[in-house]
Amino acid sequence: RGMGTDAPPKRPLTAYFRFVKEQHPVFRQKNPEMTTVELVKKIAGTWKELPASQKQVYEEARKTDWQNYKEQLALYKAQLTPAQAVALREERKKKMARRRLLRTRKEMTMLGKPKRPRNSFNIFVSEKFQESEGITAMAKLKKLYDIWQKLSSSQKQPYLQLAEDDRVRYKNEMKAWEAKMVELGREDLVRSKKQRSKTSETAKTAEKLKASSHEKKKNLKLKESEE
Repeated sequence: RGMGTDAPPKRPLTAYFRFVKEQHPVFRQKNPEMTTVELVKKIAGTWKELPASQKQVYEEARKTDWQNYKEQLALYKAQLTPAQAVALREERKKKMARRRLLRTRKEMTMLGKPKRPRNSFNIFVSEKFQESEGITAMAKLKKLYDIWQKLSSSQKQPYLQLAEDDRVRYKNEMKAWEAKMVELGREDLVRSKKQRSKTSETAKTAEKLKASSHEKKKNLKLKESEE
């Protein structure tokens, strides 16, 4: 993509995904009331119970397509210039890195990693979103942002406090979760001391800036009052 060449050949589907693609319309017709997630779960259950002899049919089709794919890929690479070949390798590295990141995130979610803390504006939005004016979600968010900007410091204070409570909750839960990961031998999922220190320093800096801004506004109001 973006290299001035045709798109590279697509990797063939695995045996399981071939089965899903083939059976999805059949299952959908038989179960119109099911959601997509429920339907996929039902198809997955059927695949698990499928005899090995029937699974082999899909596996053989995969092998045939895989052989064709390798031949097409070799032809595709042969017509690339050196610069295009380098660009293709770089694109592949980025894709692999994204896949690894998604797998890691999914795994950490399954292992019960605490949810990140919300900031004060996020909390305000979640509380007011349903009743906010606007046809689209973006319109609602814009309206809420405008309202948030006009709130006084005292009106924002409850949300700031909730955000601080959530930050403390996240810090404590992460400490316990990371200790558990170490016990399970999954140190690879634990942040380094440097990362933890950086996160802590960022939070402290944000708090100082917020307090400084609040103090400046307070002094400005006091000055105006005196004048």
